[in-house]
Amino acid sequence: MFPFSLLDLAPIADGHTITEALENTQRMAVKAEQCGYHRVWLAEHHAMRGVASSATAVVIANIGAVTKKIRIGAGGIMLPNHSPLVIAEQFGTLEALFPDRIDLGLGRAPGTDMQTARALRRNLNSNVDDYPRDIQELQRLLGATQAEQQVFAIPGANSNVPLWMLGSSLYSAQLAAQLGLPYTFASHFAPDQLHAAIELYRSQFKPSAQLQKPYVMAGVMAVVADTDQEAEYLFTSVQQQFINLIRGVNKPFAQPVDDMQAYWTPAEKAMIEHTLQFSVVGSEKSTKHQLEIFIDHTQVDELILSLPIHDIEARLKALQSISTLRTQET
Repeated sequence: MFPFSLLDLAPIADGHTITEALENTQRMAVKAEQCGYHRVWLAEHHAMRGVASSATAVVIANIGAVTKKIRIGAGGIMLPNHSPLVIAEQFGTLEALFPDRIDLGLGRAPGTDMQTARALRRNLNSNVDDYPRDIQELQRLLGATQAEQQVFAIPGANSNVPLWMLGSSLYSAQLAAQLGLPYTFASHFAPDQLHAAIELYRSQFKPSAQLQKPYVMAGVMAVVADTDQEAEYLFTSVQQQFINLIRGVNKPFAQPVDDMQAYWTPAEKAMIEHTLQFSVVGSEKSTKHQLEIFIDHTQVDELILSLPIHDIEARLKALQSISTLRTQET
């Protein structure tokens, strides 16, 4: 059975509260577990009025408390924002609370604007070599304690929380291969280097204590409804979100609109359609076909799906609809 997973950004929908957003994330996680999804991940973003997952480890604990067996974790933590020791402590604590269920995906972008990045105490002048060194330090802090070790993560030491590398470039693919870590490509918003990154990762992969052979997961946005027309309507929420990012407008996650032509310029339309080219939008039948094409072309080992739908009931329904596809041959 092909593994499907869920990426939930805890969207703060227009007209709703942050409390409701976090409650909805719990509902999505429970539903994903009931439907047989493999894992649920949250992502670190900051100062975005449409995203409630900035305190990522806290939100992961929030979904861990209402689920029993589905894997939960970060997709991802933006490591340059943090000391490896802090992340080791946070995820070591999560592993103690939810044994054998925690994943730690790592990225190197700040996950926000540069002014907010400075407020996070991120070293904006750090050398590019700091990122791989920080990953290796994190591995040491989460692994077995060494005799000469002077800095400990308690909780964290001996937890062996599995690390994942996230990325949208050849750099991240090469680093994941060198470190022998599973790799997730952000094709749901950065499509351009998908195939080249996967090929590079697989060709240069070096086995590690964590992983003996390459393992690739790719991100896909999915909007599923009863008809293609309804799905296209629901999809306008994320189209508006990306236009707002281009324009520098910070708003909650938008309600869908009947006509996008009045909202975007031709140049914006072309840019958004390119960015979201790997999205699957439509009825169950057309979504299945789109997913088959994507899996066939990429030969990924797993899909992680983001469901950018404003209404929580429609989002839950889409989650259920997609789960029926994972039992079918893809």
